Amino acid sequence: MSREMIENLAQRLKVDVEGLSLVEAVRLLQRIEGNFDCFARPESGFCDQKECLFYVECMENSRNSEDLN
Repeated sequence: MSREMIENLAQRLKVDVEGLSLVEAVRLLQRIEGNFDCFARPESGFCDQKECLFYVECMENSRNSEDLN
């Protein structure tokens, strides 16, 4: 997942992500799509939000770090 991908999605959704970190931007987009804003937070490696656009990246990031606030 790249910054460019996030910015393109935000632009299509008419959401301003300027000045936000990549994690903050993803979490904002998660709220917009109707999911929890939990990107990279699942401590147990489990998430039931499989419809989330960021599910795969989230699971990868949550395994590689603690909370990325």
